[in-house]
Amino acid sequence: MTGSPRASVVLAGTLGFILGGCGTNSEAGLTADAIFFGDNIVTMDPSQPTVEAVAVRGETITAAGRLEDVMALRGEATRVVDLGERALLPGFIDAHGHFLGAGRALEELSLHSPPVGDVTNIHELVWKIQQWIEDKNIPAGEAVFGSGYDDSLLEEGRHPTRFDLDRASPDHPIVLGHVSGHLRAANSAALAASNITAATPDPDGGHIRRVAGSMEPNGVLEERAGGLIDVGGSGAPTPEAFDELIRKSIGVYTAYGTTTIQNGSGTSPEVTERIRAAAEREPFEADVASFAAASAMLDGHLEYERTYRNGFRVAGVKFVLDGSPQGRTAWVTEPYVEGPPGAAPDYRAYGTMDPEVYKTEAAALIGRGIPFLAHANGDAAMDLMLDGVDEALADLEEAPDHRSVIIHAQLMRADQLDRAAVLNVLPSFFSAHAFFWGDWHVRSFGEDRGSNISPVRWAIERGVPFTVHNDASIVPPDIMRLVSITVNRTTRSGRVLGPHQRATIQEALHAVTLGAAYQYFEEDTKGSIRVGKQADLVILEQNPLTTDPAELEHIQIMETISRGRSVHTS
Repeated sequence: MTGSPRASVVLAGTLGFILGGCGTNSEAGLTADAIFFGDNIVTMDPSQPTVEAVAVRGETITAAGRLEDVMALRGEATRVVDLGERALLPGFIDAHGHFLGAGRALEELSLHSPPVGDVTNIHELVWKIQQWIEDKNIPAGEAVFGSGYDDSLLEEGRHPTRFDLDRASPDHPIVLGHVSGHLRAANSAALAASNITAATPDPDGGHIRRVAGSMEPNGVLEERAGGLIDVGGSGAPTPEAFDELIRKSIGVYTAYGTTTIQNGSGTSPEVTERIRAAAEREPFEADVASFAAASAMLDGHLEYERTYRNGFRVAGVKFVLDGSPQGRTAWVTEPYVEGPPGAAPDYRAYGTMDPEVYKTEAAALIGRGIPFLAHANGDAAMDLMLDGVDEALADLEEAPDHRSVIIHAQLMRADQLDRAAVLNVLPSFFSAHAFFWGDWHVRSFGEDRGSNISPVRWAIERGVPFTVHNDASIVPPDIMRLVSITVNRTTRSGRVLGPHQRATIQEALHAVTLGAAYQYFEEDTKGSIRVGKQADLVILEQNPLTTDPAELEHIQIMETISRGRSVHTS
């Protein structure tokens, strides 16, 4: 594609057309390490949306503007890149994900359905487990783990039960993770090893599914019930193996153009310190922002860090308030149209955290200036999230710039976005759902609610800053596919899900660059190509702003530059 856009639509709380790019901003007198020039530089900077050239020295952008002015900074050793038809953008920012899962996914037994994997029915799932046991020569009695199965895409339209998994092997405890990460399926050996029986009660915030007409577990465990599984494992990896996993995971993200990555798992102090130790041994090639459990932060075991050290910082706290809509455990105010097997007609799922504990901890965090993310998919969970922020702010003389984040926000109502605007709460939409589970959500929630998942247009209309994410490793951290889904909202069946909720290409790109930097309180250092900002850049095969929206997901990442260093090329 060709084109030389000189105007851009920029989202910065509200939308406006801003023209610019006539002059050159630079730090005078510095010879550049690299200069990039071409007609397809998309800065995402409201004051200078497009430029002809960009210069980098060390870790910093030192010039952005007219070609002749930027080329004056060229030295004998300067790398000069003629972009041609390629486009230069700010490095992408992962608004939410679980980065270690990206590395683990390269080595684990994957039971995903297309397009991520190849499992289409339970017979194939069982066969893949059998082949894994045989290929890995796993001895009887040793546990087998797999992940990514999706009942919404299996021909049988259900979860594999203990009886299905017993066919794979009665001699190995088998534990599978649902694609959502919120349910587990276990065979009889795994249930027995974990002492989960008909007499085992449901834990708070979880549910053990039972064989119809009895209390006998059928092997499917929802939410906190999955924590009852105890089949042993290999234990904590060695520092060397953990270091390799971290760097392998970072490599997955940088291959997709991502230069700021999230560890959004509510990580323990022990794991946090192991990640920090790896960064101390050798700085990470991209920045990793880690979110911890609230207790670790409030008890003083970890401290909130505003800056990165060797590519790592503790960026706040993570709460989990409910489950997943694809797992039909998202906590909603109106009943599901189609719930899980055996669910009552008024089934609304349930919360996964004591509301009063959440409110107390949220207030303490806001009072101390510590950012937090709250996983909330269903509107009932989002009511709780917003109530916690509202009550916390009511006790303060002056409202701080807290930017608390609703993670996923799938079934967010319009009135909740009105509240978010008042409370300075940011939704981070898991907008990849529109493709991966949009058809399923219409079945689960009906046409109206299902068509309004990830309501980005409602957010834009209200001036609510928002981001979008992949929640890797739930789906791969492919940012261009995420942008494409946010723009097109095309489901697996080919329908456009809620066309009124689509974003423009510019708006979607903002959500993974400057908008995401704002979510992290990093808008002064990242998210746009501007003099003085960190030199996080991505070179794309072509300019997404001049690309057919249907082709967005096919745009290739040509190079990723993190802190001025090339960390991925293709």
